[in-house]
Amino acid sequence: MAHGDTRLDLCQLSQCHNSHTVLVWAPCVYLWVCTPFYCLHLYCNGQSRLPLSPLCSAKLLLGFFLASFGFVEFFYILLERNQELHRHLVFLLSPVIRSLTVVLAMGLIQWERARGCRSSVVLFLYWLLGVLCSLVPLRANIQLAVEQRLSPDIVHHLAYFSCFALQLAQVFLSCFADQAPPGKSVPKNACPVQDASFLSKILFWWFSGLVIKGYRTPLQAEDLWSLREEDSSEKILSDLEEEWTSARTKLQQEVQHLGTGGALGSHLPEQAQLLRKLQKEQSSGFCLLRTLARNFGPYFLSGTLCLVVHDAFMFSIPQVLSLLLGFIREDDAPLWKGYFYASLLFLFSCLQSVFNHQYMYSCFSVGMRVKTAVMGLVYRKSLVLTSAARRTCTVGEIVNLVSADTQKLMDFVVYFNAVWLAPIEVALCLFFLWQLLGPSALAGITTVILIFPLNGFIAKKRSKLQEIQMKYMDGRIKLMNEILNGIKILKFYAWEKAFLEQVLGYREKELRALKKSQILYSISIASFNSSSFLIAFSMFGVYVLIDDRNVLDAQKVFVSMALINILKTPLSQLPFAMSTTMQAVVSLKRLGKFLCQEELKPDSVSRDPLKLGDVVIDNGTFSWSKDGPPCLKRISVRIPRGTLVAVVGHVGSGKSSLLSAILGETERRSGSVAIKGSVAYVPQQAWIQNATVQDNVLFGWDRKKSWYHRVLEACALLPDLDILPAGDATEIGEKGLNLSGGQKQRVSLARAVYRKADLYLLDDPLSAVDAHVGQHIFEKVIGPKGMLRDKTRVMATHGMSFLYHADLILVLGDGEVTESGSYQELMSRDGAFADFVRTFAGSERKECSIPRGSRKSCSRLSMTDFMPSSRDLSQEQLIGGDRNSVSMPEHEPDIEQEQIPEELGKLTEADKARIGRVKLELYVEYFRTIGLAFIVPILFLYAFQQAASLAYSYWLSLWADEPVVNGTQLNTDMKLGVYGALGFAQGIAIFGTTVAISIGGIMASRQLHLELLRNVLRSPMSFFEATPSGNLLNRFAKEIDAIDCMIPDGLKMALGYVFKLMEVCVIVLLATPFAAVIMLPLALLYAFVQSFYVATSCQLRRLESVSRSPIYTHFNETVQGASVIRAFGEQRRFVLEADRRVDHNQSSYFPRFVATRWLAVNLEFLGNGIVLSAAVLSVMGKDTLSPGIVGLAVSHSLQVTGILSWIVRSWTDVENNIVSVERVKEYADTPKEAEWALEDSSLSPSWPQAGTIEFRDYGLQYRKGLELALKGISLHVHEREKIGIVGRTGAGKSSLALGIFRILEAAKGEIYIDGINIAELGLHDLRSRITIIPQDPVLFSGSLRMNLDPFDAYSDEEVWKALELAHLKNFVSGLPDKLNYELACTVFLGQRQLVCLARALLRKTRILVLDEATAAVDLETDALIQSTIRSQFEDCAVLTIAHRLNTVMDYTKVIVMDKGHIVEMDSPSNLIAQSGQFYRMCREAGLV
Repeated sequence: MAHGDTRLDLCQLSQCHNSHTVLVWAPCVYLWVCTPFYCLHLYCNGQSRLPLSPLCSAKLLLGFFLASFGFVEFFYILLERNQELHRHLVFLLSPVIRSLTVVLAMGLIQWERARGCRSSVVLFLYWLLGVLCSLVPLRANIQLAVEQRLSPDIVHHLAYFSCFALQLAQVFLSCFADQAPPGKSVPKNACPVQDASFLSKILFWWFSGLVIKGYRTPLQAEDLWSLREEDSSEKILSDLEEEWTSARTKLQQEVQHLGTGGALGSHLPEQAQLLRKLQKEQSSGFCLLRTLARNFGPYFLSGTLCLVVHDAFMFSIPQVLSLLLGFIREDDAPLWKGYFYASLLFLFSCLQSVFNHQYMYSCFSVGMRVKTAVMGLVYRKSLVLTSAARRTCTVGEIVNLVSADTQKLMDFVVYFNAVWLAPIEVALCLFFLWQLLGPSALAGITTVILIFPLNGFIAKKRSKLQEIQMKYMDGRIKLMNEILNGIKILKFYAWEKAFLEQVLGYREKELRALKKSQILYSISIASFNSSSFLIAFSMFGVYVLIDDRNVLDAQKVFVSMALINILKTPLSQLPFAMSTTMQAVVSLKRLGKFLCQEELKPDSVSRDPLKLGDVVIDNGTFSWSKDGPPCLKRISVRIPRGTLVAVVGHVGSGKSSLLSAILGETERRSGSVAIKGSVAYVPQQAWIQNATVQDNVLFGWDRKKSWYHRVLEACALLPDLDILPAGDATEIGEKGLNLSGGQKQRVSLARAVYRKADLYLLDDPLSAVDAHVGQHIFEKVIGPKGMLRDKTRVMATHGMSFLYHADLILVLGDGEVTESGSYQELMSRDGAFADFVRTFAGSERKECSIPRGSRKSCSRLSMTDFMPSSRDLSQEQLIGGDRNSVSMPEHEPDIEQEQIPEELGKLTEADKARIGRVKLELYVEYFRTIGLAFIVPILFLYAFQQAASLAYSYWLSLWADEPVVNGTQLNTDMKLGVYGALGFAQGIAIFGTTVAISIGGIMASRQLHLELLRNVLRSPMSFFEATPSGNLLNRFAKEIDAIDCMIPDGLKMALGYVFKLMEVCVIVLLATPFAAVIMLPLALLYAFVQSFYVATSCQLRRLESVSRSPIYTHFNETVQGASVIRAFGEQRRFVLEADRRVDHNQSSYFPRFVATRWLAVNLEFLGNGIVLSAAVLSVMGKDTLSPGIVGLAVSHSLQVTGILSWIVRSWTDVENNIVSVERVKEYADTPKEAEWALEDSSLSPSWPQAGTIEFRDYGLQYRKGLELALKGISLHVHEREKIGIVGRTGAGKSSLALGIFRILEAAKGEIYIDGINIAELGLHDLRSRITIIPQDPVLFSGSLRMNLDPFDAYSDEEVWKALELAHLKNFVSGLPDKLNYELACTVFLGQRQLVCLARALLRKTRILVLDEATAAVDLETDALIQSTIRSQFEDCAVLTIAHRLNTVMDYTKVIVMDKGHIVEMDSPSNLIAQSGQFYRMCREAGLV
């Protein structure tokens, strides 16, 4: 027994000496060193105490057993083996140290519980290290136990195996997180990362739940987690806003100090001023960067640390590969070394993956927070911008800041580290290569240096081409925006083809630039993909040629290749990182410049309750900008409480400016403004939100039923609510596009009245409403007996009819108060005011006792909808108001009950997220557009390219195995030549494939854009009404851009990597055919994981893009209504709404980028399985395999992880972007208008010659299922007849015009023009032969000539003649480029109206439809238009939709319409004699 014991002890001592020292003590040393720092960390970052959970109890119990085992072992050795102790005290110390460390671990578990730590990194690593270090002694113990069949030391073995099992159990338990402390409020659907354990966090397993859910059923918005608190807008912006404000103030003080530094001031030379401006922009950008860095820097630095650790592992891998190949070459090396190296390769690869993805995760998290921060700052800034600053940054630019520029900052966060780290990585690679190949490594550096300038030159050329492409793309999108805004005009004038050609002109130029750019890019890709070959070729070539004794063996070749593959990453990232940084600097400057713009001063208006009067302006001079000319001078006004003040004056005299000055919207140069109490404001151009009517009126206040009803009644909105499909729950479209101008103005007024404010500022509130409605509103709301009679009311107005009721009239001229007083006082003074009243009152008094703006008789309401308003760029839905007004008269409520009001009230269709995987048909559709003749050569080229790559890699391995004869290898020149030829063949093939795919992509893109454009332009007006313009512009901008670039780029990458993967598999199978057994299950697992991911990822991308649009819509809306929001003091509510929308978007963006990390980590672990299998199988087949083939297999298997990730990533990009094809094709199936031109048309070129129109039992409806808007109209208009069409709101007057132009098709009956049924004509044949002068004059940007004659069908003389007749000749002659002058927003409304008149005069057709436009045209312009029409269209049939009855009193006939029927029709004098409806209207207007 003693003898046996001795043998056992010797065996244990020889095999286990190390295991009792180094291996046992390593985890102990680790824990004792970490504990003080960890305890301090817990002390500083502690949370509430955790309860004692079953998990914690289990850990403590296992710890107790482990510690006990150690002490038992200590006493066992002390008693049983005391005779050997003097030789090996280490045996006695080991169990004691181990047990004490376990006791320390138990103490840490308790400390963690006290400090609220739910998952421990330190203890997980301690237990894991313990298990790993026990593996060697475990093997020794198993061997020993097998040899001795467990006896004679059964107790020892059992104790050891029990200890090992307990350690394994501790590792397992450490994989889970403890439960949250009770009472902690958890948000609904909280993000599981909060409850995840350390292991789950680093491997992203906490995300698996969402992936599985997304795989089972397509994800919906409600499935997504709520945003973590640290990612929410509220948390991010609460600190940041304050910090940025103080940083900005400091910066502005510095700039002012610089400005006042010298007496130079504005006398600085122009260059110096420009330099100072640039400096200011730059410093504002850096100031913003500093603020962001201070807030997000620490978290970003923790990610950077992960990146550095990742690099350490990345560079260790080639060294381990070198050791493995050395082991293969040595015949007598022990086998355990091989397995050890193989395990080390696997371990390092896994750790490299883990740290890389932790870095990426932290970067994307920081990027997301930066985006939230910048969006929040920009939004808050847009609410306080001055008017001058607003002019310098359009809505489009602001939206661009939150879309494009924030994206650039996010890219910058991800790639910035590459700027400083890539050069270090390149230097390290070259250092290791130098160690392998000596000075020959310099040849590699030379190749790199040559590839760099080439790519730099290409990048420069490409950025220029990109600028050109973007310029044309911007032009195309701008034109598309105008087309969508003015689509109604295009249809009336039959101008679609002209604009289609213009858009396609832009598109061709854009694609030409893209094609050049893509060819250059292909050279770049070919040079980059061949770079590893080129570097290897130059280094190996120089190495073997400079000295015959330089031998290329497997170690040198494949370790060099592994290093060259590492080298490719920093080389590819560096240019990209630098360009991203440059773009980010530009974006920071733009954002800094915007965020440092002038803000409205809160003290420009004092709210002084002690002043006498509700508004007091004392000698005030105001301007729109700091340096601009004053818009109001020497204003002194005192307005007592409860008075009605009318502000009058010519267009541009400063009426609106005065109201803005009271609101504090202007720059106060001198004097003071004081107001008392709360303010409500009605702007001249009604600002309506895309929300329900009720939401627009309540505007954030609670609904008080009786008061709400009184307000609606007073503002004459009740009849409209009966007409609207869902009453006050009807959704109003973008910019109020399904309401008429009058309805919008009344909703805007109702919003103000509902507020019960002290001071009301009304900017021409009655200009857009009908005469009788205006009268009603004045009496019920504004006038001396109205709801606001006790309030202070300041009303700017163009009309004079209500001036009699005003307590005080302020007459403005050139920004000064020229006269003030009551109506009687001013008339008795006989000044300019009295003259003006006498000149124009005649026509007005004849018409009505209603303000000038409302001189539009009875039907203005149904009219604004008839045209898009040029001023408010109302998007597309231009027939909405009349449709709503007419379609559902009050006396038939039964229709309403058939449908659900909720659905009825919906107008615009939000962009919906599609669900499920992308259908195969989409790919088929896309590839069919490219053409099979193109696809086959592409696939052939790919196969050839990869075959060449395989051949040169295999050739290298054969070369490396070449025996060395007399210290040299034979035929090195020939080997080098073959290697070079194969490599260059591959490079040419890569260039061919990339060019072919790019050109194929451009062909597909051109075709898809053309189809989209045609489909949209051929859609009927109802389509534009239901589709927000944002959706359409999104198709033309973002989706087409994705088809242009993203899909071809994704396909290039995906195909390249798929073929590369095939090559790797072939090589590994060549070396170790047995690897197939491992590869097959790995491939199945890979496909399984990938299918999970793609389903979820696609859906997340859709949800993210759908939730992005509302942010921009809200931004857009806010910027346009900023003055209203400020006047009502609703900034806080709008800011919260913007934050909510941003958070909603981020809640789908967050899982989207985590999904990529989840996939990459899991796939890379699979890929590392291939590395392990290739390495282990190589060790097992050491005797049969050559080092060359092992090197080839293992170095290629090391690339698998990257390849797998890239395949999925690039394929997911393709899947995500192919959705764009789906979205672009969406409009192919929507209803279309009739054909523009019929091929076999026999229509005479001079038709219509007589100009007679006949309606035969004609009926028309706006949508299927709605009631007819025109019912059984029968009417004959003779040659040269002048017909006036009158009627109250919703009578159907506009519908007649829409019917004649076939904007809406007949529901029954026909219309004949000169005896021809218009339903049988092509739309363009019809619309180009009749003319309309629309109510709202729309001009398109472009030359004046293009606006008059886009087809160039008339000579310059004819155009000038038309301009002369339209009283525009002098105006145009004064323009810099005459007819070629580029029109902008500078053309005033009156002149726009005259341009529309010139269009009609130029066409001079036999039928003219005139929708009387008097919205904001002054009386002089109106008189001009009327006289020209009477003289120039004498021999035409004229149909006038009348707003002012006096314009149709001399017409041949007047038609009175009501509820879709003609109720009266005769000459005006006969109708008056009949004392019917027309007579009553005339009496109301004061004409009889």
